[in-house]
Amino acid sequence: MARKESLLSAFKGGVLRLREDGGPCSDTSPHLASLCQLLECILRKGLRREWSFVPGWGVAASRCPWRGASVSLSPTEPAWGFRRRDYWHWLEQLPTGDSGRPTPLSISIQKAGSCEKARTAQGRGRYFLRLALQGKVLAAAVQQLAQTPRLLEFYDPVSSILGNEDLLEPFLSLLLVVTEMDFSLDLQNCSFLDESWLLPVCITYETVPCRALGMVLRYVDGRVFVTEVLPESQVEVDEVVLAGDILDEINGCSLRNAYSGQAGAMLQKLKGQPLSFRLLRWQWHDGGVYEPLLPYLKVLKEKEPRFQLQRSPRCRGEGESQRLQGGRLLYNLRYLGRTSIGEYGGKEVLDRAIPAVLERHSAAREVLFDVKEAEVLIQEKTSSKLLCRYPYPTISCVGRYVDSSNLFAFCVATSPESPDGSTFDCLVFASSSEQECEEIIRRMAAGFKHTEWFV
Repeated sequence: MARKESLLSAFKGGVLRLREDGGPCSDTSPHLASLCQLLECILRKGLRREWSFVPGWGVAASRCPWRGASVSLSPTEPAWGFRRRDYWHWLEQLPTGDSGRPTPLSISIQKAGSCEKARTAQGRGRYFLRLALQGKVLAAAVQQLAQTPRLLEFYDPVSSILGNEDLLEPFLSLLLVVTEMDFSLDLQNCSFLDESWLLPVCITYETVPCRALGMVLRYVDGRVFVTEVLPESQVEVDEVVLAGDILDEINGCSLRNAYSGQAGAMLQKLKGQPLSFRLLRWQWHDGGVYEPLLPYLKVLKEKEPRFQLQRSPRCRGEGESQRLQGGRLLYNLRYLGRTSIGEYGGKEVLDRAIPAVLERHSAAREVLFDVKEAEVLIQEKTSSKLLCRYPYPTISCVGRYVDSSNLFAFCVATSPESPDGSTFDCLVFASSSEQECEEIIRRMAAGFKHTEWFV
């Protein structure tokens, strides 16, 4: 009669809870991490230690220990000793099949073994489990183990689950149930699997080519931390990166185990190209610090005593005058009208162009004003219909009206590709406050500077 195994009972409960959640299981599922931890405990239970050759350590004395000589380990001589095994060590040795063609299982094992972000057997094993859940090959891996006697020897038949026939059968039945479930996991989010099943919040940040992004970086144990976002920089304008976040990838290239200066060297090579970053947030889903980061942040604080975690972008304000749309900050403005100003679009024309618009007393129009990385978008407030789009190279100037602190205007080229030369129009807007007006002008001015590569 098979012994009762509490781990199997707990794993069965975890599977049932995950099924009850309904729909594809994602990284935000409250039951996923605990299920993975139980699965790992089952795969580790009863693993035998390996008696193996350990180079670089050995006996320093010339006489044998049983003849009375005192002995010590020397870092120059080899020795035999116990090595701790993990489930990854048998997974990577699973047969690939008789045909020699790649199978979904062998592809998952190969991906886990070559993952640049997982540096330990624990990390690679955990990455494989995530791949196997999404690829529905976990049951196939355990079935392959059961058919490979030399790998079954990794487990003690008395204390293990996988090495005990009576316990292996119900475990396989549960894995087949898991195989029928759908998983939608962010498999690129694997840089902390060496340390924890708890995954950080991971986002993608894309930005335009520019001369300087405005991030100050610090390297701690192979991880690239943002320690400061510089004022009026492209990164501050984009309102995505926060001090304390980690650069995980740049344009698909991993920065796990990065050497000092590696991120800067990569950015120098990519100068003038669009950039895509994978960021790991210091802040977890519950608003607190992502727990596995605490040792790194302690070291970071020792290196830079003035370092502070940044909770929100400096540019982002709150209130009825602003709206979030698709994660971007939009301003609620009143569009007062436009006027033609001729062939000169310098800032000097604003002093006469703005009064010219105001004197018409045209009906103001409620609009949403979006200051993007490479252009300005103006939408109708009620319907969000796009009214006009102005890339920064077509904007000649922007400024505030001296007689009214909440009015500003910018000039745009109306025929930039005309052989006879451009003519310019001036567009006038009213904001809710002087502070908001200054913020919009500052962000647009930063846009001019950071789009030099487009001109």
